[in-house]
Amino acid sequence: MRVVINGFGRIGRTILRQLVSSRTDLPIDVVLINDVAPLETCAYLFEFDSVFGPAPCGVDTVEGGLVLDCSGRGGAGRRVIPFHRQPDLTLLDLSGVDVVLDCTGKADSTGMARRGIVAGARRVLISGPSEAAQVTIVPGANDHELGAQELVSAASCTTNAVAPLLALLDREWGVRGGHMNTIHCYTGSQPTVDAPRGDLARSRAAALSMVPTTTSATHQIEKVLPHLAGRVTGSAVRVPVASVSAVDMTLRLERPTEGIAGALRELCAASRVLGWTDRPLVSSDLRARPESLILAGPELIRGPDHCRFFGWYDNEWGFSARMLDLCLRMKPTA
Repeated sequence: MRVVINGFGRIGRTILRQLVSSRTDLPIDVVLINDVAPLETCAYLFEFDSVFGPAPCGVDTVEGGLVLDCSGRGGAGRRVIPFHRQPDLTLLDLSGVDVVLDCTGKADSTGMARRGIVAGARRVLISGPSEAAQVTIVPGANDHELGAQELVSAASCTTNAVAPLLALLDREWGVRGGHMNTIHCYTGSQPTVDAPRGDLARSRAAALSMVPTTTSATHQIEKVLPHLAGRVTGSAVRVPVASVSAVDMTLRLERPTEGIAGALRELCAASRVLGWTDRPLVSSDLRARPESLILAGPELIRGPDHCRFFGWYDNEWGFSARMLDLCLRMKPTA
């Protein structure tokens, strides 16, 4: 299928990294990259990544194109991906494009989200929450709602981590209520030194303090799993690590929880998006894991009327893996 990456930031670059490394078997052909930054800058940031390390292929540029050379590395050899710096996607000809992966973080209005459609593409997948989307899909939670919608949101990384677990727990044990706290690595929305932001706590240097804040995942979970609306509250703490986040969630369940650890281990083994570990891992051990959430068995606590669940997720790599999963399912049938 023919795909355009619009926005070559953290998610856009991670999606392409997976396509040239861990997921080379996917029938996805990136026919265009669009970003407002200079091509040479985008190529440099793709080749050298502070979190994931050097690119798994040779990287170069030609006029108007990003050059990837995977010869001798199990890839498809040398190829040139056309590169544009067009702020308005409607000014490009995207005829014949199956899906635009909108990774700009700006597709929050119908006008912005539809630019790929106006340019000729058949569908748009948005890499984040968007009120303009006709449907929000989280694999493992509400897959059945994906139809022929033109504008689809993949929700957020945290929603992708929490919603599949909540859906599984509610199906097997029944969720009465509870609270989740996401322990999230710092992101580009935070300053590196103290600087004014709308949220006073978020105005503090990201790599020096733990910062209490809010999470959009609570609202997104209610959108994806509306029958759980009002049952699970949420909060977040941004922490001074560059990658891999965690979910710490305590829930009251309706049915007996004896043997829940063993049952969850088996259910995760059969899941497409949930993982399990019995080892005492730390966040850096989970870098570049493709699951939406990896439950930590040693951290599960079973109380008299509640259970505490703890899981890790690589908020960039895992989310990008779900973007690719959804992209494949959005391929037009005719």
